[in-house]
Amino acid sequence: MSSETLSATEHKMSRAVEVLERDLQGIRTGRASTQIVDHILADAYGSPMALNQLAGISVPEAHQIVIQPWDRNLVGAIEKAIMKSDIGLVPNVDGTVIRLNIPPLTEERRKDLVKQIHKRMEEARIEIRNLRRDAADQFKKEEHDGALGADDVRREMEHLQKITDKHVADVDRVGAIKEQEILEV
Repeated sequence: MSSETLSATEHKMSRAVEVLERDLQGIRTGRASTQIVDHILADAYGSPMALNQLAGISVPEAHQIVIQPWDRNLVGAIEKAIMKSDIGLVPNVDGTVIRLNIPPLTEERRKDLVKQIHKRMEEARIEIRNLRRDAADQFKKEEHDGALGADDVRREMEHLQKITDKHVADVDRVGAIKEQEILEV
């Protein structure tokens, strides 16, 4: 049972790191990336849909994103969704094409983005530590029920701590890469 608990916990910790990576990809760095608009939902056909399901998204230049809706009637809905989003970009509608020009980041904006990254990293670390705590509680419960001995629990707890340390280091690595990317002028 304890090995199942360890593998399930490790999988959940890996997912936490993956979610952090995906979240950080959405933070703009002064360079255009389609991931900046991937999470935006536009009202289309009576329900919210992701932009990548409604349009072709491309990056023709380093500082521009081009969105070409497959249905011309969705241009207004996509424009409205971009305006309501938190990406801080103003869409330029050019017929059936929406262009997003990405201005260079100011020093103050860079510092704000680094703070956001650190906040999100800390949330991921907390999630990983909560998963460790849940697994440790499970081991103690198994010890109390007599399924595991004290030595087995100690061994499993050491292994759990190694897994936790590895995933916390992954969070730090992912955050450091994104921070360096943002502070790069």
